[in-house]
Amino acid sequence: MKKLNIQTERLNIRHIALADLSDFHLYRSNPEITKYQGFDVMTIEQAQEFIEDNSTKHFGKAGEWVQYGIENSETSQLIGDCAIKLDSYDTRIAEIGITISHLEQKKGYAKEVMLGVLSFLFDDKEIHRVVEIVDADNIASVNLLKSLRFRQEGHFVENIYFKGKWGSEFQYAMLRREWEEAKIGQDRSAERTPR
Repeated sequence: MKKLNIQTERLNIRHIALADLSDFHLYRSNPEITKYQGFDVMTIEQAQEFIEDNSTKHFGKAGEWVQYGIENSETSQLIGDCAIKLDSYDTRIAEIGITISHLEQKKGYAKEVMLGVLSFLFDDKEIHRVVEIVDADNIASVNLLKSLRFRQEGHFVENIYFKGKWGSEFQYAMLRREWEEAKIGQDRSAERTPR
């Protein structure tokens, strides 16, 4: 199975390796980073076990989350990770999750990762639909999805018991044809921009 590798302007999205353990654990052990995530803070041993378990997974298996490292191309340092899961019942539907280190936030990396992964899924793999489920309190993620023209499809009120309390979630989605339309719209606005 060919390993996934996505290059963006500043980033390299690739498999996580044990060499990333220190950087990976640095942010995965921060309670602020795990606040809205489906995982809790990790010990160094848990982080190592996670990386070793994830190393056996590859893109394309239905229903399985696969985690990829987000590497700064210039420094070769791991600055976060993202996950892709193909739907258990229909592999033309995908879900994405992103975690950016607390040391690297507010630099546009999450948007750059999303655009790179969306291009991979829609353009290369011809995925039909990408779904995003986010905590309703996670304003940064909600704003990111809106900026990328994801549609809000649902608001689930106190639908999940999460880290000791009931939480609410939004569901967003984008279809491949909407991705294509958004790209065409960007191309047209670029043509109208005076040089």
